[in-house]
Amino acid sequence: MNIKPKPHIVIIGAGFAGLETARRLAKAPARITLIDKTNHHLFQPLLYQVAIAGLLPSQIAYPVRSIFRRQKNLTFQMGEVTGINLEEKFIKMDGSVIAYDYLVIAAGARTNFFGFDTLEKYGLQLKDVATAVATRNHLLSMFENASHEADPEKRKAMLTFVIVGGGPTGVETAGALSELIAHVMRKDYPRLNLGDARVILVEAGANLIAAYPDELRKATLRLLKNKNVDVRLHTKMADFNGQRVTLADGATIETQTLIWTAGAKAAEIVESLPAEKAGMGRVRIEPTLSLPLFPEAFVIGDAAFLPNGDGQPLPMLSTVAIQQGGAAAKNIKLMMEGKEPRAFHYKDPGLLATVGRNAAVARIFGISFSGFIAWMIWVFLHIYRIIGFRNRIIVMFNWAWDYFFYDNQARLITRE
Repeated sequence: MNIKPKPHIVIIGAGFAGLETARRLAKAPARITLIDKTNHHLFQPLLYQVAIAGLLPSQIAYPVRSIFRRQKNLTFQMGEVTGINLEEKFIKMDGSVIAYDYLVIAAGARTNFFGFDTLEKYGLQLKDVATAVATRNHLLSMFENASHEADPEKRKAMLTFVIVGGGPTGVETAGALSELIAHVMRKDYPRLNLGDARVILVEAGANLIAAYPDELRKATLRLLKNKNVDVRLHTKMADFNGQRVTLADGATIETQTLIWTAGAKAAEIVESLPAEKAGMGRVRIEPTLSLPLFPEAFVIGDAAFLPNGDGQPLPMLSTVAIQQGGAAAKNIKLMMEGKEPRAFHYKDPGLLATVGRNAAVARIFGISFSGFIAWMIWVFLHIYRIIGFRNRIIVMFNWAWDYFFYDNQARLITRE
């Protein structure tokens, strides 16, 4: 008697989308191989907290093998997928070939520098643990260097921090960095004139957090200005050479620090897929989340382009990725049962962004509000969504300590 082998499901990426897909398939009669370039899941919404010395990387990252320790149908492999053959249903990874019956591509996104070679060379970014730690090292080093710099103009440039991009990451980074200077560095460097310190947020468009409702945009602008962030709307960056930011209108800002949060594009692995690409290199997918002509191959998360009800593409948010992960898993189970997959419909859980202590904006159940209540909701939801009970407790303790004592616990300059 021949026993039919279990279908093999390959999931590329252990971000929010890939993780949710794997979890939802825990009881499926299938073999699952989860692949990622790193051995951990990263809670990216808090990556900026690592960059501004608020948290350690280990507090927002969790080993993938630990997450799936009890899931018997899953095997994790750390490695980089270098090729995908949709016709013959296999992927290439580090020289080996892995066949699949169903494929889920949840490879995420990477930083888009829009052709600014000098920016990529001299600028800072917040994409993974390594870039966040590099940003933290640089920021803290600027204060150390400024503390013994005799030239006032050079010292002022060291203490000028430019953030490009007025989306949620840029807004949150600017607010947190301004608070770090005002409440923590002022105590660490009592002889350093931090009146020279500036946090400048540059946004090419007319609004911050453009995807949010107008009342939240205005509230965000007000909250940032209250924290002494210099917000410059309608301002495009033209160049950065490591010493000076040049703006499109010819104006310059003397600074050694530029944090780029203004662009993202789909992961490199999706470029070779035989499917139409949309803005930011995202792959146009079917309503069922599968690739056109390849119903057994799904693309979800930041790499996927799918319009919502009003014709606009779904945003590159963790909430979208998580819901798509659940929907992809459900469709795979339906297809294994010989049934038709179902179209994905995004249920908007609301919008949240923090601007610092006691300051956030939120839109939940159609109601917009800002200030302390929005901030408390932001804190609760982010702690709840962090993986690992230990990490939740540590993050909660760190935030509570920082809240009451104005003392970030991770002000470490480390060298790789």
